[in-house]
Amino acid sequence: MADNPIYEGLGQLGQHVPAPQSPDEAQLERVPNPHAGTLFLTRFVAPEFTSLCPVTGQPDFAHLVIDYAPGDWLVESKSLKLYLTSFRNHGAFHEDCTVSIGKRIFDFTEASWLRISGYWYPRGGIPIDVFWQSGAVPEGLHVPDTGVAPYRGRG
Repeated sequence: MADNPIYEGLGQLGQHVPAPQSPDEAQLERVPNPHAGTLFLTRFVAPEFTSLCPVTGQPDFAHLVIDYAPGDWLVESKSLKLYLTSFRNHGAFHEDCTVSIGKRIFDFTEASWLRISGYWYPRGGIPIDVFWQSGAVPEGLHVPDTGVAPYRGRG
């Protein structure tokens, strides 16, 4: 791996890296997209995302679905996992967590398009779902349903 120029500058892949203590401390990394110029969708699913309520300090839980159409860069998945883990000790409202994650990945990867869906488990009896996307879906991009059912409680 060290001899491959694709991996130059990656400081986390293949290394023991402690979990960052905050999103600001977390380092996203990217690699060249071997299919730059081809329209395709990549999906990351984080069904056990956690953050903290900024008021009570209690844990909040979400199921995140991140869909993006890469441009010249792919987000390196270990760095993404560490970035998402960094929210475990971070106090922020659901909307802030979801939108901040989407914007940071979109800007960092210079993606063609990105959508993040945050399905948050109930707080005070009310589930909060947060959605953000960078713009209109590019023509010809296959974007499947997120596969996450709406919250039904004991339904």
